[in-house]
Amino acid sequence: MPGVNCFVGNNGAGKTNILDAIHYLCLCKSYFNPIDSQQILHEEGFFLVQGEFNRTEIVEPVYCGVKRNHKKVFKRNNKEYQRLADHIGIYPLVMISPQDQYLITEGSEERRKFLDNAISQTDSIYLDDLIAYHKVITQRNALLKQFQERNKVDVEMIEIYDEQMLTLGDKIYHKRLAFMEAFIPLFNQIYQTICDGAEAVTFVYESHLKQSDFADLLKKNLTKDIITARTNYGVHKDDLQFNLGDLPLKKYASQGQQKSYVIALKLAHYSFLQLKKGYKPILMLDDIFDKLDELRIRKLLAMVGEDSFGQLFITDTDQNRVAKIFKDLQIDCRIFEVNKGLVVDTKNN
Repeated sequence: MPGVNCFVGNNGAGKTNILDAIHYLCLCKSYFNPIDSQQILHEEGFFLVQGEFNRTEIVEPVYCGVKRNHKKVFKRNNKEYQRLADHIGIYPLVMISPQDQYLITEGSEERRKFLDNAISQTDSIYLDDLIAYHKVITQRNALLKQFQERNKVDVEMIEIYDEQMLTLGDKIYHKRLAFMEAFIPLFNQIYQTICDGAEAVTFVYESHLKQSDFADLLKKNLTKDIITARTNYGVHKDDLQFNLGDLPLKKYASQGQQKSYVIALKLAHYSFLQLKKGYKPILMLDDIFDKLDELRIRKLLAMVGEDSFGQLFITDTDQNRVAKIFKDLQIDCRIFEVNKGLVVDTKNN
């Protein structure tokens, strides 16, 4: 349904599965588990997800199916994709979940995924370059392992991969820089709204390419790469540094501050997508109210309930909480009860 849709029910009722199914149809994969085969129920042979999208008054069916030990099948308008990357960005989506805490607590890979997801949904060339870059990295690492095992270096061979890395890496780096320039003002504005201007936050894009020439880095560190059998420098090592004032967010922020920070990142991602795409993405909030105080919850829902946001899906364990907040904010909200995977519209119940 258009507008705000809330799925309520106990933990384990199946609320999050609904959101993850939508995520599959928009971005060709689960939000929570990248291994498709692990989405298949025990002792079942396959899973499939189907849905209909209506963005331009034309209903478009989307299908995703996975059989054990088979390639994933993904279709739009009954036509199968040869490349899943061609589907990314058609139905832009932002998901906010407790799992997003990994952006702060885990390593740089999680933050690069956020960066790449944000850009890829608006720039298919970036996604193609990213896929090609990681393919080159895989091939270069395999070659480095051969050098290590044979104790012999083929300079001409490594230079072939280095040239490809340099071309692709430079394009990726500059698109990430351009993204940050557009993204940071959106983030700052949204964070200050959520926390009512109470805290100053910053974040910085870190890359080896900021300090050194990429070609020189690869040449100078070839011996290290051979010893470790991996490519140690490049845009695949980029990171985002999150700060509360001048201090690292991970060490000095409360859980509420960290959660507000992550939500601001995701809502800024939403605003960025809307600006670039020219229409409203889907926004999904999965059990995010834990560890947020009431003021921040109300600020958040007041923002996402405004006309500037499109279709919104929310899950929560407390039906009365979400109903009261949206009533107080005078925002229409449709509530569905979820129990053992069954969804019931409370208006028709």
